[in-house]
Amino acid sequence: MITVHVNANGAGDIPRGLVRRAVRGVLRHESVPSAEVSVTFMSDAEITRMHDRYLGRSDVTDVLSFALHGEGEEPLGDIYIGYGQALRQAAAAGTPPEEEMARLAVHGTLHVLGHDHPEGPERAGCAMFRVQEEVLGKVVGT
Repeated sequence: MITVHVNANGAGDIPRGLVRRAVRGVLRHESVPSAEVSVTFMSDAEITRMHDRYLGRSDVTDVLSFALHGEGEEPLGDIYIGYGQALRQAAAAGTPPEEEMARLAVHGTLHVLGHDHPEGPERAGCAMFRVQEEVLGKVVGT
């Protein structure tokens, strides 16, 4: 069974159905039959505090992911998305905000499943980002 929780935490208009489909799309792509994933949208201040606390970086970020399962266990994870940052990234890229929120949900879910990417300019061309955009395309119909 797959369970996806979406929490707005005071954020604005959240496309809950699309975010759920995005998480499920990753799990389907990765052949994961059973998982529990929570996606929480947060303000800039909230996600900056988490970014500092868990990664030692005191700047706003778009997404933080925490895998809460052990090796061989059913995937369990928490994903936190910076609502304001998602809106800014969507505007900068010229994409609909809902698409960027789904992209970040996909990205976070891939991290929960153990995927990773390099930092720097090679990040956008790495295998994780190719999977991310493939899954996103299926979810948003592009």
